[in-house]
Amino acid sequence: QVQLVQSAGGLVQAGGSLRLSCAASGRTFSNYAMGWSRQAPGKEGEFVGTYRWNSGSTDNADSVKGRFTISGDNAKKTMYLQMNNLRAEDTAVYYCAARVSCDGNWDSEIAYKYWGQGAQVTVSS
Repeated sequence: QVQLVQSAGGLVQAGGSLRLSCAASGRTFSNYAMGWSRQAPGKEGEFVGTYRWNSGSTDNADSVKGRFTISGDNAKKTMYLQMNNLRAEDTAVYYCAARVSCDGNWDSEIAYKYWGQGAQVTVSS
């Protein structure tokens, strides 16, 4: 089992920045990669990016490229999502998730086995 604990989200003005964190505990050696997804009311869920522990490589969705940065601290088993130049359309509940293998696409929900509790991010325009 892997437990994921997220930091709180927040309310930020458009153009502002916010950083989310997600700390993994438990059987973290089985944790291949982690990702961030978001769910906005009335919209389909979207994965915004992933971080692979062994290589430190990342992928980002086109919708957040150039604005969001994903990083990880291997010693702390913590992944971060730095969100800059936030827009109203970034308002959503953000979830972190963990994969135990490289099977499946990084932006596919079925590739992830463990989930954090979610954090509300609200961007006011």
